[in-house]
Amino acid sequence: MSKAKFYHAGCPVCVSAEQDIVNLIGQDKVEVIHLGEKQNLIAQAEKEGVKSVPALVTDNGNVLHINFGASLEAVKG
Repeated sequence: MSKAKFYHAGCPVCVSAEQDIVNLIGQDKVEVIHLGEKQNLIAQAEKEGVKSVPALVTDNGNVLHINFGASLEAVKG
C-alpha cells in the first residue's frame, strides 16, 4: 500500500499542518518530507503537482494545497 506524502518547509504554518495531518491520517499512512532539509526532493514534489507548501499528495495522486506557507520557488532559494 502506498502512503500519502506531506511536503513542507519547516515554517510554523507547515509544522502545525504536519501535526494535524499525522493526527488525522496516522503516522504509518503518511510520509513527511521536509523540503528545507531535503531540497533534492523538490523536483519530485513539482512532478507530483505541488505548487506550494504545506501540501498533501494523496496515495492516489491528488494534490491538496493546505494553506499557503511558501511557494516551491521560495523553498528553492
